Amino acid sequence: MVTFLVLLQLAIVLALIFIGARVGGIALGIYGMVGVFIFVFVFGMHPGKIPIDVMLIIASVITATSALQAAGGLDYLVGLAARFLRKHPAHITYYGPLVTWLFCLVAGTAHTSYSLLPIIAEIARNSKIRPERPMSVATIAASLGITGSPMSAATAAVISTDLLGGQGIELKDILLVCIPASLIAILVASFVQNRVGKELEDDPEYQRRVREGLFESEELRAKSEASNHSSLHQRRAVLAFLLGVFLVVLFGSVPSLRPSFQVDGVTTTLSMPETIEIIMMSVAALILIVGKANVKDAVSGNIFNAGMSAMIAIFGIAWMGDTFFNGNLDFFKSHIADIVTQYPFLFSVALFIMSIMLFSQAATVRTLFPLGIGLGISPLSLVSMFPAVNGYFFIPNYPTEVAAINFDTTGTTRIGRYVLNHSFQLAGWITTVVSIGVGYLIVTFLY
Repeated sequence: MVTFLVLLQLAIVLALIFIGARVGGIALGIYGMVGVFIFVFVFGMHPGKIPIDVMLIIASVITATSALQAAGGLDYLVGLAARFLRKHPAHITYYGPLVTWLFCLVAGTAHTSYSLLPIIAEIARNSKIRPERPMSVATIAASLGITGSPMSAATAAVISTDLLGGQGIELKDILLVCIPASLIAILVASFVQNRVGKELEDDPEYQRRVREGLFESEELRAKSEASNHSSLHQRRAVLAFLLGVFLVVLFGSVPSLRPSFQVDGVTTTLSMPETIEIIMMSVAALILIVGKANVKDAVSGNIFNAGMSAMIAIFGIAWMGDTFFNGNLDFFKSHIADIVTQYPFLFSVALFIMSIMLFSQAATVRTLFPLGIGLGISPLSLVSMFPAVNGYFFIPNYPTEVAAINFDTTGTTRIGRYVLNHSFQLAGWITTVVSIGVGYLIVTFLY
């Protein structure tokens, strides 16, 4: 009877996730909250923890990033990246993904890749390099930047006090494990991808488009070169944002620098979530001042809209997941704890599959990491598995993948006849396996 009840509740969770993902946007959070309603009012389960820390960190970081976008700081950075990439066109398969990864690592959102992908595609095409090669890895690299960024919602979820932050894991641990693991994974994927597919001039689809004259003029080149012209306000906005990133990394890496307080005779240190929230909201104000940015432009940009949608999604989905897993923790401990403890990598498979359904690293972390902690998986092992939450590349309908396909005018970056045999599949699997493997080695030998 208990097993049937748990399976029924699991079916409800999966069904609501599926419906929310199909509708898109904030629907993921809305239908997640429907799940909370069902579990609390129908099954009588105690509601799980509301992911307040994660939601507030998302709000603060997205506010700062949106202010940077409104001040033109992102356009300035794209111009710098474009100049660098154009100086090294022969190595676009390596430099394109690395630059994209660095952008997303600093900004904490994969949406910054939209400005770089058309530039990468154009440079590859003009260099007679198959654009699929750098575009596929760059798209995956954007996701890897999230699982290692001190500014991302996913990292915020991991280090929140009710997840790994309460298990002794600090921001510096995430950075030390995930950044080298992601970097090596991208290089390996680029090396392999550089040998995939026919050369551009031999590709049948490209030849067809050439014959039909489907290529436009050098519009992208003109657009990207125009973005090279920057103002003093743009540069100041970028410096202000980088100052915020530096302070977050500094206070996360050296906890003793964070203020301490006496509360009821007990000494408490300012938590990392609170630190990020204070710093990034203050940085947002600084960007608005030195960058002469318009607040209305900040809230109307695509980064703000995407970030707020993510916050609503996490609100509902994470609360539903926490309610379900904690309400049935004894069942999971008695049935799968021994298996997961002996073969921890199986939990990374669960993370990978859940990320395909949720389309969000942060929501995946908030949904499954509590179960991993409850099952007794080592916190450091969970850190090494962090990149497994990037599995949403598996089905090619994530916005960055769709954008990459559309930006590649040669048609080499595409979805195959069987849908799942798309351009991002190989790079996605390589980076996932390599980053988890390298992360595990770092944890084994460094800690």
